[in-house]
Amino acid sequence: MKINGLRWWVIGLIAFATIINYIDRQTLSVLWPDIADELYPDKSSDERKEIYAYISIIFVFSYAFGQAIFGKIFDWIGTRLGFALSIGVWSLATALHALATSFGLFALFRSILGVAEAGNWPGAAKANSEWFPTNERAFAQGLFNSGAAIGGIISLPLIAVLTIYFSWQYIFILVGLIGLLWLIPWFVLVKAPPKNHSWLTESERQYILSGQVNEDKDVETDIDEYNPNTKELLAHKESWGVILASAALDPIWWLFVFWIPIYLNEVYGMDVKSIGLYGWVPYAGAMLGAWFGGLLAQNRLKKGWTVNKTRKMVITLGCIIMLPALLAMAKPGGPTTAVMIMAVILFGFQTAIGNIQTIPSDIFSGKTVGTLSGFSGMAAKLGAAALTYLVPWLTSGGNYTPAFIIGAALALITMLSVWVLIPNIKRLKRIL
Repeated sequence: MKINGLRWWVIGLIAFATIINYIDRQTLSVLWPDIADELYPDKSSDERKEIYAYISIIFVFSYAFGQAIFGKIFDWIGTRLGFALSIGVWSLATALHALATSFGLFALFRSILGVAEAGNWPGAAKANSEWFPTNERAFAQGLFNSGAAIGGIISLPLIAVLTIYFSWQYIFILVGLIGLLWLIPWFVLVKAPPKNHSWLTESERQYILSGQVNEDKDVETDIDEYNPNTKELLAHKESWGVILASAALDPIWWLFVFWIPIYLNEVYGMDVKSIGLYGWVPYAGAMLGAWFGGLLAQNRLKKGWTVNKTRKMVITLGCIIMLPALLAMAKPGGPTTAVMIMAVILFGFQTAIGNIQTIPSDIFSGKTVGTLSGFSGMAAKLGAAALTYLVPWLTSGGNYTPAFIIGAALALITMLSVWVLIPNIKRLKRIL
């Protein structure tokens, strides 16, 4: 049996895994007002926000650790088994939230969830490198990243509707089951890498392999491969450009992932059902941004732009879009205006992030791609943890302006990291 366009089915399935990933992680933030009412009835709004922040920080630290180890795991056991391990464990961890009755149990289950969910990103970067030629990688990454946005769009109204019929405990169980069901089509569809997959047409196989600038070691090539060890990898300033850009940009995303429901509840007095009505709008902007950033990069590459010029233009454009919108959140007006401005911010974020995430496969090859993606993902989550820790203090009394100003500064740092530390985005050679 042959399937035309099999690479798009593979990235589509990974995008669906990302949708599930975001439904799982968003469930706590959407349900938190109800959970806090049940478990912490005597706590003030700021105290409940602080508890939520600590739980979220534990999740992010675990996520950062998972990014580092899963980069290696995917390099060791491959994309197929790596994804199965990641999504299987995180789905079970989500379901276990139903048993949480204290901060300690929430922290434990969130830490397991964080480690396992982290595998989705280095795994997607590695799958992108394996299944797509260079000129399609930004769009494929954008399609994959749009899964995060779609997960955000779906999760808030979905969970709000589920609260009508189920307790928060049963909602965690139902959400966890979705990921376990995903494993069935994954094992059926992804039987082997492109070089050996029996369902791949020969024309598509040749299109993928001949169009790859950075191939895995098991792909025959006349290009001299450079796959540095970890010490050599970190000796390149370009590696640090990717790491620092990720560490600066990613906290902007997590500022909204963690705090949109809490922000709407605290600033506008919304309950879970109202949050479901408004809270999906920013993720619609993120979805459009993921598509826009990928398509724009693909278009420029087909027009003959270099990878360096293309990546830097799209990343810079995304950051420039974010800057005024982040500052505008200081006085957004009503909730409709606020979520529309958030949509612009996340549009800009997704425009930039897909191209940052493809840089590891632009400058390295083979197993180094997963390793650098893991390190940059770990740095991104450490940055997100730092900002999450500060949010309860920065937003005391319901004033979120300081947090948004910090977000604008982080967008500037992202641009500087790429332009200064990565003077030319191209495949690197051994340092002599």
